[in-house]
Amino acid sequence: MKSMIVVADSARARIFITGDTSSDLNEVEVLAHPEARIHDRDISSDLPGKETTGDGSGGHSYESETDPKTHELNEFARRVAHYLDDARKTNKLGKLLLVAAPKFLGQLRSQMTSETSEKIIFELDKNLTKHSVDELKSYLPKPYSH
Repeated sequence: MKSMIVVADSARARIFITGDTSSDLNEVEVLAHPEARIHDRDISSDLPGKETTGDGSGGHSYESETDPKTHELNEFARRVAHYLDDARKTNKLGKLLLVAAPKFLGQLRSQMTSETSEKIIFELDKNLTKHSVDELKSYLPKPYSH
């Protein structure tokens, strides 16, 4: 069965597939989330602001429970977790190796089903999304690193 290696941060997830006896990493998918790169002020500029009363005595502001950046991080983590769960359900996921920016890794873990989490054999809390395949291999355990 194939091993899947996910290299991700809050804006991009690179998905690699490799066989258990092969160290060749084949990039099969790139999930992008450009909203994570937008500045907070641009994300929230169209959100409701302040409500005023008819008599001009002020009001209260609308605030979300999470800031826009955290919301976008959560949304992308949920999307990646769904991708992995779908791969598990269709028997495309044997073992799972996760390499992700620390904050994103924690959020991804919290969004994964327990069945998918059981497939994890390796985790690294490091942002390597912009590294080459050869550079990525140097961070992975054997037999993936040769």
